[in-house]
Amino acid sequence: MSSTLQQELADARTQLAALQAELDETNRGVLALYAELDTQAQQLRQATELKSRFLAYMSHEFRTPISSIRSLTRLLLDRVDGPLTVEQEKQINFIRTTSEEFAEMVNDLLDLAKVEAGRIDISPAWFDLVDLFAALRGMFKPVLVNPEVQLIFEDPQGAAPLYTDDAKLSQILRNFISNALKFTQRGEVRVTAVRGDDDTMTFSVADTGIGIAPEFHEAIFQDFTQVNSPIQKRLRGTGLGLSLSRRLAELLGGHVALESSIGMGSTFSVTVPLRLRAQEPS
Repeated sequence: MSSTLQQELADARTQLAALQAELDETNRGVLALYAELDTQAQQLRQATELKSRFLAYMSHEFRTPISSIRSLTRLLLDRVDGPLTVEQEKQINFIRTTSEEFAEMVNDLLDLAKVEAGRIDISPAWFDLVDLFAALRGMFKPVLVNPEVQLIFEDPQGAAPLYTDDAKLSQILRNFISNALKFTQRGEVRVTAVRGDDDTMTFSVADTGIGIAPEFHEAIFQDFTQVNSPIQKRLRGTGLGLSLSRRLAELLGGHVALESSIGMGSTFSVTVPLRLRAQEPS
């Protein structure tokens, strides 16, 4: 073997050894990075668990005093302890309204904590849309205090029994309808259900309210997000309702959507499969 060939082989071995050393160093760096990511992921899981526990604990502890306040206001408004002056009735109604808003916030926080912790139960069953709409109509009838706004439930199109969690679906629609009534000063809030060609049902809540600019369409489905507006400043809330609705829709195998523009009203919708992918009764 010539000296030139021997030199070339030696150079190749040197280069190969250098490449192997570089590869080993890279592998050590990758392993260290994986270990760091695992540690950070564990810390994130622990932080999320602690946050969920805190929200669940605080929400639970708030429920008892809130219930007491609501019960006391009902007793006072029923004149159990005697007549009330006009001003007293006004102030008690203010306390009642505030306590009900507080109760709604606490319920949203508790539900959000359950969803994040993966502890919310989905209980699918067969039910008819007519019954769902009838229950929602009766639920909102007492709160329709603005004579310039109509709440309309259209007969479901392509109505068919659904196999899903009707309580969770009702909660999503209640959030949509409640928001629509808050931000609609005149006109209507219309609730519809239309069957799709892909074995889904889309529920829509369309209003003639103030509308939402396109740049906020995604943001309002995030936790604690609210859009600044003159009406929003007069209303209290956690900004959790829409975020919770989106997560509940995903648990039901569906998704939420929004179509809106400033001054043109909004249409919030939730699409769910006719049959939730779960163990169905035979």
